[in-house]
Parts: sequence; C-alpha cells; structure tokens
Amino acid sequence: MRAFMLPFAALAIAAAPAAAALSDVSAHLAAAKTMTADFVQTSAGGAVARGTLSLSRPGRVRFEYEPSVPMLVVADGRTLTLVDYEVAQVSKWPIRGTPLAVLLDPTIRLDGFARELGPTDGGLPGFVTVQARDRKHPEFGALTLFFTRDAQAPGGLALSAWRALDAQGTMTQVQLSRVQYNVPISKTKFTYRDPRSRGRAPGKG
Repeated sequence: MRAFMLPFAALAIAAAPAAAALSDVSAHLAAAKTMTADFVQTSAGGAVARGTLSLSRPGRVRFEYEPSVPMLVVADGRTLTLVDYEVAQVSKWPIRGTPLAVLLDPTIRLDGFARELGPTDGGLPGFVTVQARDRKHPEFGALTLFFTRDAQAPGGLALSAWRALDAQGTMTQVQLSRVQYNVPISKTKFTYRDPRSRGRAPGKG
C-alpha cells in the first residue's frame, strides 16, 4: 500500500484557563451533533489533497477526497475504515483505538488525556488549542484541534483546523471551511463500496 496519512493524529485547543478550555471543548462536542465542511489536507511533504467532511456523532465520519485521490476514510459507528481504491485494499481499526474517537464520542472525558496548549507550546494566538494524547498508547499518535470563539456555533466554539501527528512523528494538517453544524446527514453517507468485491461499478460508493 502506498504511503498515506490519515487526517487525524494530533489535537490542540488554546487560551483561557486549561480546565475551562477543556470544558468548553467538551460542551462543543456534546452540542455539535453533526458537521459538514470542505477540507484541505497538507502532508508533511507538502502534498495537498482536498475533499468534503461529513460527521455525525456518535461514531460516524466520512472524509471524501476529490476524484484525483482514490481514497476514502469512513467510520460507521464502531469501525474506522481506510479504503484505497487504487490498490483495492481496505484497512480497519476500532474507533476507540484512534485519536479520532475524541471527535466522534461526545461522552469522552477530555480531562483524562487532553491539555490546553498555549502560544509557547504549539497553540495559536486567538485560538482555543487543546492536545489529546493517550500516554498508555503512544502508537495512537496525537490530535491537535484549533477552535475559534463563535457565539453562534455549538458550545460557543467553531472548529477551524487540526494537526495530526502519527507514532513515527509525521505531521499532517487539515484546514476546514464552509463548516455547518447540526444539519441532516443520511446514514448511507457512512457506507462505502468495497473495492475487493467483484461486479461492482467504479467509484467510492
């Protein structure tokens, strides 16, 4: 399988007292039942990929890339699946075993493994930046999320971007635009066409 960086490995949130920041982020995650957005993903090597994001809590997400990138990342509520249509390969992980669980499970207590980052340790001025990392499982990497204060957004925060850091120290950055919260999303959005199946029409499904 060719090298590919999943769009979720580092997480951060900024300013205000740390406990208050984590509480605000938890409130946002609980209030934002669904989210759609356009994203731009930049790899450590500078490669850029674009696509659309659909998220429905708890447990469902879909990163659909432009047709020039024959990849799909989708979670159905229990399992996170990476589909590589170019080589007809499917890789799966339990959601709970990835940093993406922070975004998908609004019941997770951030104070157990997340911390606020200030401008001197990775946070950005003007952003709420929080980093989530499971010290018992460094192979899960870390997820760094960047929020802006927005009174109109769920919990008063709007997700703007994140950084993903894998266990090998490789960084991927994702920026969001045209973000919409609490819009209807069909459950069929979180299914995929298995490239290993024969007799199926081409496409990501």
